[in-house]
Amino acid sequence: MIYQRNFIKELTLTAVGIFLVLLAILVSTQAINLLGRAADGRVAVDAVAALIGFWTLGMTPLLLVLTAYISTLTVLTRYWRDSEMSVWLSCGLSLKQWLKPVMRFALPFAVLVAVMQLTVLPWAELRSREFAEILKQKQELSLVEQGVFRALGKSNGRIYFVEQFDTESGIMKNLFLREHDDKGRESIVFAKEGTFSLKDNKRTLELSNGYRYNGSAGKADWNEVSFQHLSLIINTTPKIINPIDHRRTIPTMKLFGSDNPQYQAELMWRLSLPISVLLLSMLAVPLSYFNPRTGHTYNILFAIGFFLIYQNGLTFLRNAVEDGKLNFWLGLLPMHLIIFGSAVILLRIRSMPAQPFPQALKTALKGGVK
Repeated sequence: MIYQRNFIKELTLTAVGIFLVLLAILVSTQAINLLGRAADGRVAVDAVAALIGFWTLGMTPLLLVLTAYISTLTVLTRYWRDSEMSVWLSCGLSLKQWLKPVMRFALPFAVLVAVMQLTVLPWAELRSREFAEILKQKQELSLVEQGVFRALGKSNGRIYFVEQFDTESGIMKNLFLREHDDKGRESIVFAKEGTFSLKDNKRTLELSNGYRYNGSAGKADWNEVSFQHLSLIINTTPKIINPIDHRRTIPTMKLFGSDNPQYQAELMWRLSLPISVLLLSMLAVPLSYFNPRTGHTYNILFAIGFFLIYQNGLTFLRNAVEDGKLNFWLGLLPMHLIIFGSAVILLRIRSMPAQPFPQALKTALKGGVK
């Protein structure tokens, strides 16, 4: 029908604008955050663009959910405000008949969100964590500053000091290093030169022309060993991320049938977002009601409230499933059923505009629509 074609066309144009605006706001905010961290030395400048890309990809499903919801709400609210909806209703078109074009508009969003949630995002999350881990370790090796004591690695209590450091060649001059083992014995190393090396996912400190002293503090058991070359493995080797280390990186097919509460919670969340696209779009039809005579925009406040309740409810149930308090189905279904029931009741109420709200609500709960 004519109204469906025009409606879907306007929805599409509105959705493009809303998605671009939301994307620009979020990307600019994240870019400012990452640039600030790069200025402080916590993030490499060369990695800012890649990190923004991974972060944007991870936020895209939620942006698509918001885009479908806000677009439907915006266009239908304009129809009510400009009295176009009143004209269509007076021609015999019921409010429920708007559900068909709304679902035709929302279904591609739901499919796209499902594809991203079930296939793309686990891969992107794995690549993002690998990149962040390797970048973090490389940055640790580059943060060499002469004349400053620094920790080296996360074990053995290694502390090193560099008298001179050539940033171009990466060669450290007159290097001091101290570490201790589990038995309390200390090892002190003096070397004329040293460099950091990264090969085969192993981080080493290559020392040349020095001495190594081993012993226990306060005891006469120290010994001295001279060396021409000494390689020390640093206990902060790059960690290649394994999918089982984090539930968000696990392929979706491995989540099905799992008894692990964390895996069930992740599967519940991946399935919930595509469903929420359809239910929120359906809910936007009655929530778009606007009375041009009053000029009040209470419907926008109710729309925001429903969205916050929906998303926070899903998050709460996901956490409950993850903690083992609820099984998979008790975590997946309740919020979707609540939103679906709310949409049905509100549709019945808005189909009875002549009745006062309390009376219309009572009739809608009984299942009757005039």
